[in-house]
Amino acid sequence: MDPNKFKNKEMSKRECLELFENDAIFFDTLHAADSVRRDLCGDVVTYILNANINFTNVCTGTCQFCAFKVSKNHPSAFFLTPEQIGQKACDAKMAGAIEVCVQGGLLPEIDTHYQVEILKNIRKQTGPLGGISIHAFSPMEVFAAAENAGLDLKTALTMLKEAGLDSIPGTAAEILVDDVRKTLCPDKISADEWEKVITAAHKTKIPTTCTIMYGHIEENEDRVEHLFRLKKIQEETGGFTEFIPLTFLHENTPLSKRGLVESGSSGLLDLKMYAIPRLLFKEKLPNIQVSWVKLGTKFSQVGLCAGANDFGGTLMEENISRAAGSKYGSSMTRQKIENCIRQIGRVPKLRNTQYKIIDESQQKGSIPVY
Repeated sequence: MDPNKFKNKEMSKRECLELFENDAIFFDTLHAADSVRRDLCGDVVTYILNANINFTNVCTGTCQFCAFKVSKNHPSAFFLTPEQIGQKACDAKMAGAIEVCVQGGLLPEIDTHYQVEILKNIRKQTGPLGGISIHAFSPMEVFAAAENAGLDLKTALTMLKEAGLDSIPGTAAEILVDDVRKTLCPDKISADEWEKVITAAHKTKIPTTCTIMYGHIEENEDRVEHLFRLKKIQEETGGFTEFIPLTFLHENTPLSKRGLVESGSSGLLDLKMYAIPRLLFKEKLPNIQVSWVKLGTKFSQVGLCAGANDFGGTLMEENISRAAGSKYGSSMTRQKIENCIRQIGRVPKLRNTQYKIIDESQQKGSIPVY
């Protein structure tokens, strides 16, 4: 098979599976994907100044890949109030953040009304500083909070949008194959329920990202099914802003402790997870993001030469990957991000959540360098 044919041709599931399984065409696949990236995005690599806010590490979920959650009585347990979350968002804004990503755990007391209070407090506290983009609440969180509040999805999403929610992180997807989810995240919503939340968000004019977490107990066939489901959703709604492959960090997770996984993904698979989706999605989903916090800066640079066009963000406070075993830090300065991009001969451009390039000459004052 010649991967170059997919630069101008749709691929079937069978062909997609062969790209994953045939290592003899590995470098051809990377080259074809990089060519498509160049045609769609040129030499620009985008990034964003953002901050993560995890408002609690307490969760009733039993996800086998999570090393972050603790019980309510654990000495390290925390639960921020909406006012405290608003203050952290204000601090991020003053440090130069354009976006905050807000996520928490699954608890009976977290309902849609509580999420609305979080959004209102962020709006209130950052408003005098010019406001900040709120990227918050995974589809699992939206689903569970709506149930806790006794609301249907449409009503819950409308309330969140009216309170200031700008976009939703497409996490909680993991692998969108229920047979895998039964072991990986038995208490989480099903693949169909994840899609239902996502499509409802898109219909409510709330854009989302989309993700895949790979390199654990899934097989190539499962990755193919996942990618084609994302492609179908994007063709129907156009609501995905970006695709983010997330390599599984195994060291401190229940899956590892149970002996179900001995290691995470191979480097070859990491690069395939940028290249193959690039050839599959093409112009339907032009933005593919590397995860420097999971891969490190050097391997992220390689990912940018294998189909990806976005470096992600500064993060400022990344806790979940670090808990799972990441050795690459929890934040990165703007200067270091731009240096990483320039090192590979590409052009760094600051963007917002919606992938609009920010013209800093039009900004009032300078955006601080975090």
